Amino acid sequence: MSRKDGFVLFIAGDNFSGTGPAIVTDALIKHAPKGTIYLKHRSRVLRAAEILMYIPKCDAVLFSGYSKQNIYGMDLAHIFGKKCAYLMHGCVEYENGINRVPDERMARLERRMLKKADLILAVSRQFEGWLKENYKMHEHKISHLTNGVDWNLMTETPTGQKRDPHGIISVGGGMPRKSILNICKAIEKLRETDLNDITLTVAGDTGADSEAIDSYPFVKDVGLIDHKSLMDLYHKNKLFIQNSSFETFGLAPLEALLSGTDILISSQCGALSVIKKYEDTDIIKDTTDINEIAAKIRRLLSEQNHTRLICELDKESTSWKSRTKELMKIMKALAE
Repeated sequence: MSRKDGFVLFIAGDNFSGTGPAIVTDALIKHAPKGTIYLKHRSRVLRAAEILMYIPKCDAVLFSGYSKQNIYGMDLAHIFGKKCAYLMHGCVEYENGINRVPDERMARLERRMLKKADLILAVSRQFEGWLKENYKMHEHKISHLTNGVDWNLMTETPTGQKRDPHGIISVGGGMPRKSILNICKAIEKLRETDLNDITLTVAGDTGADSEAIDSYPFVKDVGLIDHKSLMDLYHKNKLFIQNSSFETFGLAPLEALLSGTDILISSQCGALSVIKKYEDTDIIKDTTDINEIAAKIRRLLSEQNHTRLICELDKESTSWKSRTKELMKIMKALAE
């Protein structure tokens, strides 16, 4: 039950590292009502102490993102009679398999979190459906809280800076599930025609596909970079491509759109849940079909879709303010 002085939510999760889940957690914290509790330390030991200190003071707990400490926190929440939700940004067990780095220990921890959580929140409607299909034993407690859009990122291309009309950018580094290698193959095909000056900038950590991706002469691999540098790269390139075979949401396509960059994304991207209407030419149906990818790249290098797609985003309902209000509603209902 909520206290007389108001409902108190405790948000436990990384909000500082700059990863996608951390950006989401930070946005929820910034837009949460006054009095919301969240972790302030980076040390694992101090964060464990904060969890122990804050759980008795709250009405419900949101564990945002995969963390071994979630097990400890969920056990404490149940000891103190607090309901807890797990905001699931991705599926470690499945994604590690796709990325060819299976880890049974991580998968086992994730399964324990899913079992212990009173509510599992996927970050998109599409991901909710996938979870219900693949984790049927938890179907009764799976719902979703769609990620928000940071409309403050909407900016014009800096004065004096010109976009490379044949510049393409993709995010995800060498992770196989991002299927950037297939983008490379499509670009190689196009460079054998009249589009022989196409370049591809790849941002993100190394992975199983990194060596193969970097072998293409037109690829510039910038590795892991900070958020501001990534936004600058969006402004320098004409087209952003996300060819993921599995993507629970993905902030990058929306950030690229807000930077005035055209986008081409796979049908597996959860970000489509906030775009009300899109056309066949905006979507990659088969992430392995090199001919399809090449044809759609060619079209978008001569046309543009960012203005049309931004118009299909409802600014009010997709804002982080709106998403946080929805979170509070969900968590209050869970605590009752």
